[in-house]
Amino acid sequence: MQLELLNEQGQAASKFDAPETVFGREYNEDLVHQVVVAFQANARQGTRAQKDRQMVKHSTKKPFKQKGTGRARAGMTSSPLWRGGGRIFPNSPEENFTQKINKKMYRAGMASIFSQLAREGRLAVVDSIKVDSPKTKALAAKFKAMNLDSVLVIAEEVDENLYLASRNLVNVLVVEPRFADPLSLVHYKKVLVTKGAIDKLKEMFA
Repeated sequence: MQLELLNEQGQAASKFDAPETVFGREYNEDLVHQVVVAFQANARQGTRAQKDRQMVKHSTKKPFKQKGTGRARAGMTSSPLWRGGGRIFPNSPEENFTQKINKKMYRAGMASIFSQLAREGRLAVVDSIKVDSPKTKALAAKFKAMNLDSVLVIAEEVDENLYLASRNLVNVLVVEPRFADPLSLVHYKKVLVTKGAIDKLKEMFA
């Protein structure tokens, strides 16, 4: 699979031979959907809590007499049918949202995403991404010169200067190959992969 090799101005200078096992697979939409949903679900925290009818603050007095009012019978104001009453099936802080994805499925899903990005022209290769100082302005100017406004950069190594320069850019994310996730790959308009990161991606997802 041949990918575009971009220069400093964001123009395709030449072609780069990438492994077919990672960047040349067929797109499996169902598998990609499952991988992305599982990633989002595993990031959820079961911190929300609701009260049942035993936990809400209420009076145990009968609201009105049993007969003669024309209304439905009611014993307590804590009933789930009443405003301010308890929930029938309340959410608890111990709720678990995690979904299990096998390693083989995850690797295949990630390779499918990389392959589809390459086919759509949203993935390209660069020699390296480096900045001399931890200045956000310098990195922003570099991406502006390459005509990139929303970009995910996968570098073989993220040094301190690159990390500090990129963390305040809203539509820019710089990660190492082991931190590349399916949601970010789908979200950003352009994905830049350095030459050194290609080999690591091949080890991880081939």
